[in-house]
Amino acid sequence: MSTMLKSPEITRIPKDEESRKFEKINTAIYGSSDQASFFVANEIADLIRERQKKGKNVVLGLATGSTPTKVYDFLVKFHEEEGLSFKNVITFNLDEYYRMEPDSIHSYVRFMNEHLFDHIDIPEENVHIPDGTLEKDELKAYFEDYENKITEAGGIDIQVLGIGRTGHIGFNEPGSSLRSKTRMVRLDQVTRLDAASDFFGIDNVPVKAITMGVGTIMASKRIILMAWGEGKMEVIREAAEGTIRESIPATFLQQHPKCDFILDEAAASGLTRVSTPWLVSECEWDEALIKRATLWLSQKVNKAILKLTNEDYNEHGMGNLIAEVGAAEIINLSVFNQLQRTITGWPGGKPNADDSQRPERAEPYPKRSLIFSPHPDDDVISMGGTLLRLVDQGHEVHVAYQTSGNIAVFDDEVIRFLDFATDTMQGNKELIAQRQRVRTFLTNKKPGQVDSPEIQEFKGLIRKGEALAACRYCGVNEDNAHFMNLPFYETGKVKKNPPTQADVQIVYDLLQKVKPHQIYAAGDLSDPHGTHRVCLQVIYHALDQLVREKAEWLDDCWVWLYRGAWQEWEVSDMDMAVVIGPKDLDRKKNAIFKHQSQKDSAMFPGHDDREFWQRAEQRNMHTAEKMNQLGLAEYEAVEGFVRYHYKNESR
Repeated sequence: MSTMLKSPEITRIPKDEESRKFEKINTAIYGSSDQASFFVANEIADLIRERQKKGKNVVLGLATGSTPTKVYDFLVKFHEEEGLSFKNVITFNLDEYYRMEPDSIHSYVRFMNEHLFDHIDIPEENVHIPDGTLEKDELKAYFEDYENKITEAGGIDIQVLGIGRTGHIGFNEPGSSLRSKTRMVRLDQVTRLDAASDFFGIDNVPVKAITMGVGTIMASKRIILMAWGEGKMEVIREAAEGTIRESIPATFLQQHPKCDFILDEAAASGLTRVSTPWLVSECEWDEALIKRATLWLSQKVNKAILKLTNEDYNEHGMGNLIAEVGAAEIINLSVFNQLQRTITGWPGGKPNADDSQRPERAEPYPKRSLIFSPHPDDDVISMGGTLLRLVDQGHEVHVAYQTSGNIAVFDDEVIRFLDFATDTMQGNKELIAQRQRVRTFLTNKKPGQVDSPEIQEFKGLIRKGEALAACRYCGVNEDNAHFMNLPFYETGKVKKNPPTQADVQIVYDLLQKVKPHQIYAAGDLSDPHGTHRVCLQVIYHALDQLVREKAEWLDDCWVWLYRGAWQEWEVSDMDMAVVIGPKDLDRKKNAIFKHQSQKDSAMFPGHDDREFWQRAEQRNMHTAEKMNQLGLAEYEAVEGFVRYHYKNESR
């Protein structure tokens, strides 16, 4: 079964010289992480080939984590399909947890073998990864030896980096010195929290690690720092535009003569030239940019949109917009009307009504609405109010749960359910034996150990039962709840397999079966594990296949993207804002409560320690408050959606 890895078309966002007004380091923005990774992999491959022609070695500094995995995938692809040899390559990895056995599922030795070294022809003696098994009295000499080996190899030609939320590079946490060398460090609490999901709980995350120092990294001839996703947006802005300081070690890279930040659009979205380009240079204004700038200005000066003046625009870098349009009042009214037209209480369209000023069509009615939920609770957490409206207003609502969500269930939940089943069916020998097997496995289970297939199935059934309970509460027919169990997810580990055509086919088949008039999908790319991103990618591939086949029902199907538990769309980006009253907000919370295994303490809470119902409630109420401050009507809560236009769609 082939994965979807292929050489992408490169879309690079251009940058003029004026952009350097704020950026203190060279940044390149690509349309996707795939495109950016392909660019980086090509640069590495080109240097390897160039040195091979001269009979010389290449020394690479390598990183681990989710950021560089696609780069390694492309390098393996170049080796397998284009004959790229790595026999002249010497590698030094940035870091390793301490203490850590090399065969542990959390080991960076294992990570590098699985993602790169096991698939290429690099000599074993050319691979160097910090040893996390050493005794304390061996460490000092080992650190000196690691530094000496880098020097003896001729120094690092290309150092690949990711970046942590604290601004750490390698495991150089805040407070690291510019001259620091390979050493032992104590991990920051934020870093440990970010790693907690990989270790199935923060208590299992090591408190120490071995890392190359900032000085070691800065000695590299070329540095490439990569960052993907909105979760890195703020730290990238600080690293690229902020002052150099030890509290954000990545800012030291501003002093390197040949360092680039390679970013996808989401990670770059906090840069001044992207978020507020009117502060950098004169803009070519279009409707979307005018809307975004006006809302930014309204929040900046703390005025409702209709109260903004020519002076407000002139004083905040938008004088050329006033000159172009003529007056603030014209801009204000236009933007205000645009926002009003996004607001609705009828997400399926209001039947027998003029829909020319509404975000959704009045006809057909009733609609078939298909809601894709990456995990078994994303539907109610992210768009529960909209789901309830669709049901209440008579539409045929289907919910497609794309993954089982089984890894997010605590072990004790399995025991609790099996105890209940055994007590209910007294004397059932098979069930008694099953319970004993499960108890024995879980009693002896090591931190981070993958569950047996039997336990994975039980955990999936727990999530399924909760999803069905939520459907019943919301009024969704149980026959319209579709449990897809996409294969890419079913590894039993936080790390998933790459999506394949098998995943796409399952989504394709459901779309062909339901033939929806509306599709709702999770467009939340802040999901810390990447499951949302993969699920969306699979939907897009299925839609592309349907477009190629000219499926007739697509002509009358609209696609809406919602955000997940971590973040809401900006008001300026919303194409539909569904208003939710106090009663429906309470109903939404009750639907979330049906997911009892995720209540109180979720297995993977991400960077936010609030419960999912609290995040959802506060996010929806905060969006409503933002709209109120802009001068729009005051609502209790709002769920936002962006319309996605698939290829060849008539708009």
